[in-house]
Amino acid sequence: MCSHESSFQPAQFLLLVGVPVASAVLLAQCLQWRCPRRLLGTCWKLESQEEPASHPTPLPESESSAEGPPASLQEIAAFYQELHTPTQGQTVIRQLMHKLLVFSAREVDHRGGCLMLQDTGISLLIPPGAVSVGRQERVALILVWDLSDAPSLSRAQGLVSPVVACGPHGASFLKPCTLTFKHCAQQPSQARTYSSNTTLLDAKAWKPLGRPGDHTSRDECRIHLSHFSLYTCVLEAAVSREARKWLQLAVFCSPLAPGQSHLQLRVYFLNNTPCALRWAVTNEQPHGGRLRGPCQLFDFTGARGDQCLKLKYISEGWENVDDSSCQLVPHLHIWHGKCPFRSFCFRRKAANENEDCSALTNEIIVTMHTFQDGLETKYMEILRFQASEEESWTAPPPVTQPPPCNRLPPELFERLQMLLEPNSITGNDWRRLASHLGLCGTKIRFLSCQRSPAAAILELFEEQNGSLQELHYLMTIMERLDCASVVQNYLKGTQSDSPARVCWVAQENQGLELDEKL
Repeated sequence: MCSHESSFQPAQFLLLVGVPVASAVLLAQCLQWRCPRRLLGTCWKLESQEEPASHPTPLPESESSAEGPPASLQEIAAFYQELHTPTQGQTVIRQLMHKLLVFSAREVDHRGGCLMLQDTGISLLIPPGAVSVGRQERVALILVWDLSDAPSLSRAQGLVSPVVACGPHGASFLKPCTLTFKHCAQQPSQARTYSSNTTLLDAKAWKPLGRPGDHTSRDECRIHLSHFSLYTCVLEAAVSREARKWLQLAVFCSPLAPGQSHLQLRVYFLNNTPCALRWAVTNEQPHGGRLRGPCQLFDFTGARGDQCLKLKYISEGWENVDDSSCQLVPHLHIWHGKCPFRSFCFRRKAANENEDCSALTNEIIVTMHTFQDGLETKYMEILRFQASEEESWTAPPPVTQPPPCNRLPPELFERLQMLLEPNSITGNDWRRLASHLGLCGTKIRFLSCQRSPAAAILELFEEQNGSLQELHYLMTIMERLDCASVVQNYLKGTQSDSPARVCWVAQENQGLELDEKL
C-alpha cells in the first residue's frame, strides 16, 4: 500500500504545482497584451534610461512636439511652398506645421550662389556650373528646431550639432554642393555625420555617412552633397575611449525693476554651437529674458552622471524661494542635445522695523557652481551673475539687420589659425590681431578661454566684413610675414584659378550672392 501511494506522489505534485504555474503564465500574457503599450514602454524606458522622463515644468528638453490632426494635401503643399519661396537674403524664424524652423531660400542659376543662416554658423554653397546655363533653381537651407526630428540615440551616442535640411528634398546638381555647420565634439575623429533621406514631414530614417571623422574638422562639419536631404552629427567614441563635448552655459533673466520683489534666473546647458545659443535667445524673447554676460565653456563627458547646479551665494537683502539650493539636470538631456535649463527664483527680504534694506537690495549678486555628479572638486565651473536697477536695459535693444559677413576660404582660415594660435613671447600672435581689431584687454582675456582663440579672432574679422586685402595689410603691419605670405599666395592663386575655388560671400541686391573673383 505504501509503495502504491508513493508511485502516485509525483503525479499529484505535478497537478498541484503545474496547473497554478501555467495559469499564472497565461494570466501574465493576457495582462501584457491588454495593458496599454504606452505604459509598458514607459517601464522599459525607465529601466534602460534611453529616454529619461522630462522635468515636470515646461522645459526646452520636452521631447513631445505639438501634434494636431493629420495635415491635408493643401497644407503640405503650402508648407513646402513657403519654405522654398525666396526670402531676399533674410533669415526667417517661423513655426510651420508644428515645427519651429529657421530658413532662408533663394534662386540660383549657372553662376551658383550661397545661402547663410544668420548667427547659426550654417551655410550652403552651390558652386558655379552646378545648374545648367539658362535654368534657375530654387534652393532652401533650413535649421530644424524640432527636437523630435533628431536621431534616436543610445547612451553611448551624443548629439553635437543641429539638424539641418537642404531643399527641395532629393534635388541634385551637376556639381556637388557644400553644406557647412558647426559641431561641439572635443575630438573631431569621434564625430560622425548622419543623413535621413526623407522629407521634413516624413518619419526620419537616419543612417551614417561614412566613418567618424570623414566630414568633420576642428569644430565644423563640411559635407559635399550629391542630393539634398536632412543632416546632423553624432558623437560616437570607441568602447575603450571616453567621449566628450563642449557645452556653453548661458544665464538669462528679466530686468530688475525698482520695487520688484521677485527675480527668476535661468541657466541653459547648451551645445557649444551658435545655433543652440540662438535657440535659447529666441526661447527667452516672449518672457523678456536677456543674456547676462558671455557664455562659459564646460567640459562635459558622456561617461559621468547628471549635471548639478548648486547655489553658493546670494547677496544680502535677497533669499532663495526654492526649497533646495541644488538642482539636477538628467545626463541624457544634455548628452542628447535637448537644450535643458534650470531656474532659481529669488525674492527681496522684508526689512525690519529698525532696518532700511532699500539701499542693499537695488542689486543682486549670485554665485553658482555646476559640475557633473561625482566630479565636484575636479570639474567645477563658477557662474557669477549680477544685475542692478541702474542698468539701462529695461527695454530690449532695437533689432537691426546685421551687416553681410565675408567668410574666409576654409583652407586659408585653417592655415592662418595654425600660424596665429601658438602664443608668442612678444605677443605677436592672435592677441596682436585682436588689438588691431579694437578689442580691449578684458575681451582678449575672455577669448583666451575659448577652445581656439585664433579661430575666434578670425571669425570676428569675418563679422567685420573685412577683405583679403585688408587682412594682408594687417599681417604686414604686425610683421607677421608668414601669415601675409599665405594670404598673398592665395590671392595670386585665385587670380589664375577658376571661379569655383572662390567661396567669398558678399551681399548683392539685399541677398547673399556668390562673389566670383577672377
